[in-house]
Amino acid sequence: MADTDIAPIMVTRREEATGFFQKLVSKGLGWARKYSLFTYPYATACCGMEYMSVAASRHDISRFGAEFPRFSPRQADLLMVVGTINLKQAPILKRVYEQMTEPKWVVAFGVCASSGGFYDNYAVLQGIDRIIPVDVYIPGCPPRPEQVLDGLMLLQEKIGNQVHRLRDTGQPNQTASDHARMLSAGK
Repeated sequence: MADTDIAPIMVTRREEATGFFQKLVSKGLGWARKYSLFTYPYATACCGMEYMSVAASRHDISRFGAEFPRFSPRQADLLMVVGTINLKQAPILKRVYEQMTEPKWVVAFGVCASSGGFYDNYAVLQGIDRIIPVDVYIPGCPPRPEQVLDGLMLLQEKIGNQVHRLRDTGQPNQTASDHARMLSAGK
């Protein structure tokens, strides 16, 4: 008989261990963050036209809280990589991602940003998840505006369900740490 069979062990889940006030503040912060996204559109190819149509009055991305594009990475928290990324652009994209403030999220807009698309050659990066972590993938060549809005709602749901801590523990966001772990395991 092991010691763990004799001694009573109290097991609590993480969400049950947090207090009422912290849950309330976390839910409020999640609600505020998911409806105040400041996008940085990194548009490089034909998907840029679809991004413009999503921002136009017919589909109106501002209804979902992502109205104002910021063209400075230090003012943005959502990086939308729109279109094909060449290998020469990869270090620039990584620098833009590193300059963004925490918390930050990334959306791969279109099949070229997600997997390289039909450009299977030496000059095209075969998916931006090889250099930066991606939160939401939006498929299509080019994706329809409805798909983009659906991807944005998926990201908002992910942001709203995150646990927001009342004090900073110095830990990076979960997607970035998972991406770093995946890259280190692959080498």
